[in-house]
Amino acid sequence: MNIGELAKRTGLTNSRIRFYERAGLLKTVERRPNGYRTYPPEAVMVLDLITTAQMAGFSLEEIRTLLPPGLDQWDHGALVEALRRKVADIEALEARLKQSKKQLVALIQDIETKPDDMDCATNARRVLSRVLDGKTDSPTMAAGDTSLLGKTSRRRAAKAS
Repeated sequence: MNIGELAKRTGLTNSRIRFYERAGLLKTVERRPNGYRTYPPEAVMVLDLITTAQMAGFSLEEIRTLLPPGLDQWDHGALVEALRRKVADIEALEARLKQSKKQLVALIQDIETKPDDMDCATNARRVLSRVLDGKTDSPTMAAGDTSLLGKTSRRRAAKAS
């Protein structure tokens, strides 16, 4: 099949398919004498696997190491181990996010308990000094957490740090 038909079947753009090919993830591509790419039916499954793995938080490098040269050559043990590691990564991220949420809720509560006779600037200094003195935990993210977030969330996290 040609790239247009493959794009329709997978819901991916032609440029995304070419990107996966250049990245070494889509290896079953052949070239016709006129230079056009031609893809076997298995390319649909490979692209679906790549898309699903990315949605599950796998990086392209992780996907590259997991994809076998042929779809009939899976390393069962390595695949299961990689999936278990990803589940553990997600569980650790969930725990850190839960702690960050707890800290942010406490910070909001601290801000909202502003005495009536205090202006906002003085309240901000009061809350900031409590955070800096360690009386209120500040939310944190571990170094690898941004790799599990979507692109928009990664940009926000990068701007916040």
